[in-house]
Amino acid sequence: MQNPYIPHEAEIVNVVEETANIKTFTLRAKKRVKFSAGQFMMLTVPGFGEAPFTPSSSPYDEEKIEFTVMRAGTVTGRLHDMARGGIVGLRGPYGVPYPIERFYGREVFIVGGGVGLAPLRSLLLALFHEADKFKKISIKYGARTPRDIVYKDQIKEWAKMGKTELEITVDIGDASWQGKTGLITVLLNTPDVDVASSPAIVCGPPIMMKFVTKKLLDVGFSGKEIYLSMEKNMSCGVGKCFHCNIGKYFVCKDGPVLTWDMVKDIKDPF
Repeated sequence: MQNPYIPHEAEIVNVVEETANIKTFTLRAKKRVKFSAGQFMMLTVPGFGEAPFTPSSSPYDEEKIEFTVMRAGTVTGRLHDMARGGIVGLRGPYGVPYPIERFYGREVFIVGGGVGLAPLRSLLLALFHEADKFKKISIKYGARTPRDIVYKDQIKEWAKMGKTELEITVDIGDASWQGKTGLITVLLNTPDVDVASSPAIVCGPPIMMKFVTKKLLDVGFSGKEIYLSMEKNMSCGVGKCFHCNIGKYFVCKDGPVLTWDMVKDIKDPF
C-alpha cells in the first residue's frame, strides 16, 4: 500500500502574476493527477514544508494542474520565489468535491471573494465544460481594489459566454474603475436567479463567507443549498491529525465543501 504522506514530483512549467501578491502556477506532474472541482491537494515546497491548496484549473485537463496562490507565509513565500523548472511535491486529491450533478437543470449562483475565486475557477471551468446542462451560471465577485482582481482577462471572456451573468464589485475604487463599489454583499440584494430552486456556492475569506451566507439566507436561499468551501488547518489530509475538525466534521475528509445546514449549529464555524 502506498504511503499517503509521500508526495510525487511536479515541475513548474509556467508562472502568471495575477496581482502584486497572487500568482498562478502551472504544474506538470510525473504521475498524472485526476481531481474533481472542489477537492484540494497538499503542495510541498522541498525544504520549507507543505500546505493545502485547491486546484484552480479544469478537472478535465489531465495534462497539467494549476494553483492560484497568495503570498501569505513561509511555504507560499518560497513558492512565489520559484520559477519555471522548479520542482515541488503533490499528494492527493483529498476531500469532497462540489456535487455538480445535483446542479443539472438549475440556475447556479456563485459568489467569490478575492483569491477565493481560485477554487471557483475550477468549478466554473467544469460547469462551462457541460454548460448545456445548466439553465444559467451567475457569478458575483468582489475584490479589495481593482488591482486585486484575479484572472482579469479570463473574466472578460466568461462575461461573454452564453448562459453566464457576471458582476464585479471592489471595496475601494480608483480613477480608472467604472464598475460597482462596495462589499460583495451589495451584489446580493436582488439575486438574478430563482432563489427557491438554485444552489449558491461561496468561497472567500472566512469573514466574507460569514456575511455572504447571512445575506443569502436573508434573500431566500435554503441552507441546504448554500455550499461553502471551508478553510482550516489541514495538515495531514486524511483525517488523522485532528487539526481541521469543525464540530463533528473533518474539513479534509467531510469537506472542504460543506453546506450551511451541516455547520449552522457549530459555534463560529468560519
